[in-house]
Order: sequence, then C-alpha cells, then structure tokens
Amino acid sequence: MRTIFFLIFVLVCPLFVAGQDSDEDERLKVGVVLSGGGAKGMAHIGVLKVIEEAGVKVDYVGGTSMGAIVGALYAAGYSATELDSIFRHVDFSGLIQDNLPRSAKTFYEKEDSERYALTLPFDKYKVSIPQAFSGGQNVYNELVRLLYHVKDIKDFKQLPIPFICVATNVETGKEVLLTKGYLPEIVMASAALPSLFEPATINGKTLIDGGIVNNYPIDEVKAMGADIIIGSDVQHGLANKEQLLSATEILQQVNNYRTVAAMEEKSGQTDIYIKPDISAYSLIDFQAFDEITKEGESAAFAQIGELQKLSRYQNIERETVRAVATKDTLIVNRLIINGDIENFSRGYVKGKLRFDLGKKITFERLQQGISNLSATGNFKTIRYKLINNGIGEDLVLSLNETKQKTFLRLAAHYDELYTSAALVNLTRKNFLMRDDVSSFDFILGDNLRYNFEYYVDKGSYWSFGVNSRLNDFEREIDFGLIRGNFEIPSGINVNSINLSVTDITNQAYVQTVLREEFAFTLGAEHKFLKYSTRTLGELADEEVTNNLRVEDGRTLFENSNFYSAFGQLKLDTYDNRYFPSKGVYFNGDFHFYILSSDFNENFKEFSITKLRGGTAFPIVKNLSVNVEAEGGFKLGTSNVTSFDFVLGGFGTDLINNFVPFLGYDFLSLPGNSYVKAYSRIDYEFARKNHLLFSANYANVDDDLFRTGDWFTNPNFSGYGVGYGWESFIGPVQVIYSWSPEGKSDNLFFSIGYWF
Repeated sequence: MRTIFFLIFVLVCPLFVAGQDSDEDERLKVGVVLSGGGAKGMAHIGVLKVIEEAGVKVDYVGGTSMGAIVGALYAAGYSATELDSIFRHVDFSGLIQDNLPRSAKTFYEKEDSERYALTLPFDKYKVSIPQAFSGGQNVYNELVRLLYHVKDIKDFKQLPIPFICVATNVETGKEVLLTKGYLPEIVMASAALPSLFEPATINGKTLIDGGIVNNYPIDEVKAMGADIIIGSDVQHGLANKEQLLSATEILQQVNNYRTVAAMEEKSGQTDIYIKPDISAYSLIDFQAFDEITKEGESAAFAQIGELQKLSRYQNIERETVRAVATKDTLIVNRLIINGDIENFSRGYVKGKLRFDLGKKITFERLQQGISNLSATGNFKTIRYKLINNGIGEDLVLSLNETKQKTFLRLAAHYDELYTSAALVNLTRKNFLMRDDVSSFDFILGDNLRYNFEYYVDKGSYWSFGVNSRLNDFEREIDFGLIRGNFEIPSGINVNSINLSVTDITNQAYVQTVLREEFAFTLGAEHKFLKYSTRTLGELADEEVTNNLRVEDGRTLFENSNFYSAFGQLKLDTYDNRYFPSKGVYFNGDFHFYILSSDFNENFKEFSITKLRGGTAFPIVKNLSVNVEAEGGFKLGTSNVTSFDFVLGGFGTDLINNFVPFLGYDFLSLPGNSYVKAYSRIDYEFARKNHLLFSANYANVDDDLFRTGDWFTNPNFSGYGVGYGWESFIGPVQVIYSWSPEGKSDNLFFSIGYWF
C-alpha cells in the first residue's frame, strides 16, 4: 500500500509543480531520518553517499543519537564524501574513552594518571560508581571544531538543511524535541547513551540519549514539511543471550523492547526505507568503519531506482556539492565563566587554558586548553560555546565543580626488585585550601612502602608542594659492590650478600610550569638512608662487630640523615611514558648535600648532578625509535658513597641514583659518575601490543669526567628483546636481556604501573 501511495504521489506531484512554474515552495520536499545505533550509525554515511549520487535534494534531516551526530554534520553543509573522510580518520576509541594527551597534564597529573589502575569516588567511607564511563569531552571538542562555521545559528531551521534531533528527559522519561540552541551541545544531549556518556543539561533539563523514547523521529521530520521520507535504520531487533556481551549491549536490548515494536509501524510510514545488514556489528565496533559504511552503501544502492525516480520527480537540476570551508584559527578576546565554581579561582582557570586573549590561536590550541582543564578532574564535563562578538569570539565556559572531592584509587604491580605490591590510595581535593590536592599511597606487599604528596596548583604561577615517601627493598648483590667501601675483616669469605635498602625522603618545593610539559622546581630535602645486610650479621664474631656496627643481627653500612637543597628542570612531551613513539624528554637534577648526621664519620659537603635527555619519533606506521643519553657525576671530596650511581636492572621508577641498565642484574655496576646511551625500536604489531628491541652502552667508574674516561669506548653494553602490552592495569613487559662482556643474561618481568 505504501508503494502505491508513493507512486501516485510522485506521478501527480510533477504536474502540480509544473502548473506552479516550479515554485520552490511547492516543490516536492524530502526528509531524511537517521536512527540511533552507536557505531552502526556510520552506515548512514554510506546511505547519504548513494542519496547524493542519485541526485536527490534533501530538504530536512532528523536523527537520534549517532543519527543526530551524522545528521547535524550533514545539515551543517558537509557532503557525504566529507563525512566519510572525517569519520575515517577519527580515533573513536580515544574520543569515547576521553583519553587525554599527556601534554594536557601537569607533571603531578602525569604521575597520577600513570600510577593508578582504578579510581572510585569515596565519600563518608562509602565507595560509589562513576555516573558514566566517559564525559564525552573529546567528542564535544571535535563537534565544536567541525560545527564552528554554523556556531552563530541558534535556530536549526536556518542551517543549510533544516535539522531536528531528539533527547530524553531523564526525570520524566518523556521525549524532548531539540530544534534550537548551540548545535554541538544539543547533539551531545541526543547521543548521551546512559552508562557510556554523562547526561547533558540543557535549559535546566537533564537529558540523555533520545533513542530511549524515539530512535527514529519520522513524525517529527514530517512535521517539518517533508512530503517524502527516506529512512536509514541501523537498529537491530532483540538480541539473543550470546550477543549480549557488554553493558552497553544490554542497555540497548532494554531500550529495544519499545523501539522494535514501534519500528514495525514507522518502517511502513517510510517511503524509501533503507535497512543495512549490520547485525554482525556491535554498538562499539567503530574500528569496522569500512565494512559498516559499505553495508550502508549496499543497502541504499538496492533502492537506487526509487531514489533516481525521486530525483527526477523533484524536477530540479542536480546541485554541485560544495565542500565546507573549515577554519583552523580563531581569536578569543573575552573569557566568560558561568556555572558553579567556588574552590577554584578565575586565575586558576585562565592559567590552565594557557593562551592569551586577543591573539590568534588554532583550534588545536583551544582544545589543548580545554583538555588541560579537564585533566585536573576538578570539573564535570566541560561544555563551552564560541560566540561571535564582532571583533573576535567570546569563549563561554560552563564550569561545574566536581562535587566529589575524595577518591579511592587502586593499583597492583610486580617486578623483580620490589616483587609483589598492591597500592591503596586516598586522594582529597581542596584539603586545606583552594586549588590544592593531597594524596596518600599505602603500598602492601613483600616490601612495605608509603608515598604522601600535597600540592597547591597555581597553574603558570609558582605552585607549592610537600612530599614524603618510604621505600624499602632487599636484593642479593655481588659482595664486591660493598667490599671496597668498608673495612671488612679478612675472615669473611662470601661472594654475595643480602642488601637491605631503606629510604625515607621528605621534600618541600616550589614549582612553576610553562605549559604542561616544562617545569622548573626548587626545594629542600631531608633523606634518611639505611643500608644493611643480615649476611654478615649471621657470620659476625666479636671482631666483625668491632669493625662494623651490628644492630638486631644486621650489619649496617649506612644509617644517616642527609639534608640538601635541590633544583630540577624538566621537559616531557613524550606521548606515552612506557612506550613513547614521539616527543622529547629532558630532566636535569642537581642536589647539594649540606649536612648529615654522619654515621660513618666521613661527610663533607658534596653535590650530585644528573642529566637525561632523549627523543622518540616514528619511522613508518606503527614503528618508532626511542633514543636517549644520560649521565651523572659527583662534585666534592666527601667519602660518602651512599649516593653513588649503581647501574643494572630494568624499570622506570628506581629511587635515588639506581639506574636501569639492560644486560646486568639490579645494582651491579657502581661508580660516582657514569654516562649511558640507550636506544629502542618499538613495533606495535597490534593495537597496544609491542615488540621491543633495545640496546644500551655505558661507562661507569669514579671520577670519569675528571679523568676523561667518559669519552672512551663503552666498557659495558647490554641488549634486550621483549614484549609489551598496554593493559588496563598498566604496562605488562617481558624483557630478555644479555651482555657480551659479563656473559650473563636476565629475564625481567613487570606487571602494572610502576610505583
């Protein structure tokens, strides 16, 4: 019956139009309806391609959820080919997960994000679950950029193609038809799938995904004035239990109880109904872009005859599709902050944005500033508007502070130095004052540890911090590492000893950050060091006790408090701490040791300087190289050896002057100065899976720089081959290393973030 009415209409309409001299107001109007469906909605792009190829002029567009996103971009003037190009180059996984670049985080925030595997709100001794998996910040940023050219259009009837979309009022469960507003904000409301994206607030209403109440707004598009409806439906029917593999799929199933029945009627009301065969794909299969869009093209091409007839009956010449002229730069000359913000100053917000008002900036720089704010975790998802004020743009920020100030964070780790460890963290924001954060790590396992940090973040102004940490571990080492520094009785004959290291470090510092990648720090430090062994204690007689101090059956090599002033200059633009593929790194550290309790009665003032720099760069797709050089030296005549450099082992978070060096076990190569070169080839053969090939070379000895031996051929070398996986608990790495000089090999195994 639908086909008969359609044929009668399209046969009669041209005669009517001709009688009206082809008056545009009387021309046959075509509306396109795009359903929601998550990643399946990418099929709409293939459908729109065929509609354009058939020469059909689209007069109205309506959509829900993913259909609203595609529909809004199309209504804003993008062609189907342009949409194909846009979506093809989007990292949907990164957008949805709200992955922030490391460059958006201060050094404090970098360390925070690369230490904990799980963060949960914690209030009144109760753990709660986050409102959603993602705030949708990255998606919103992209929509602001892509829709910039229509930013001043508030009534969607005035878009190149009139547009409407649908959302759901979460309080009433009723449909909300969205026809006006700031387009990126409106589209995000329609696509706010529960549990995946946070709800949106529009005009005082809390809105979520429109697909819950109306996933195919055909009646609404007809009400706009459409005579003929072309519908692209990417919904699927009710799934069986084998297909319900995620929380998102289960929520979609619940929603489909209503929409499946409604679609039986709505599909019958659609003049050209296009139903791509995408049942094999899920709501989150964004990586299958090519396959899904091709299914959309195939389904639409099956209706090419009707589409071409419709084009002819529209009685218009086929329009040339024009590309949207996207803009790369803008000038923000006024910052307006709205919303609920009490604990953070305007200076804090402006400092995080890190661009000057009244000067030309790129969209990338704007997005970087928004990411800086988002990375703090101090605000709910940030919605902002760009509004033309005649000479530039107003940046209107809608900021609402995160009400949750206390968080429980968890992590787990294993390596061969600290062995097994479980981390429990309690973080409190606005602990003592505005802009501050306090954090306490309690580390359980084979070696008990803690780490306390308090930081007052003043953005680009001088910030202030206090740290306190305890590190403790034991390791079997070569006895020769210790023997030369202490008077050991000749009666002791051992090859290796069990060395116990206890380190308590307290720091107070000030820090200024230029952008997020560059920091300069000045501070004062107290350090308590205790080196001991039970090996000699077990063998000790009275003579040994007189030469070396024994306490509770342990022989002490060091048991002193040290006081120092320090400075640090750090630049870090690596895109990944553990598997960098691009960026540069520099860390210069200077410690001047002024006082000591002098356990060994050999203290004189001395200083330790360390430098490390490197770069990472891609060679071809998925293949990158990381090259670094580092060195350190001691200045002064003090006989204190507790701060000497000791190379060996594998890791990224070794304390004091212990330096990783492949080919040798932990704590193998000592000296008060060293130079080291390191290179690694990283092949990411599958997403987040890495094959690693490494080499390092070093000279380490006393007074290398004074004697000039640092510039000779390296005395030590090591090589490694391994595998790395970026898992949800942090990097998992297995490295087999060997050294031709030492004729030794080691297998290093690490699970989780280092802490």
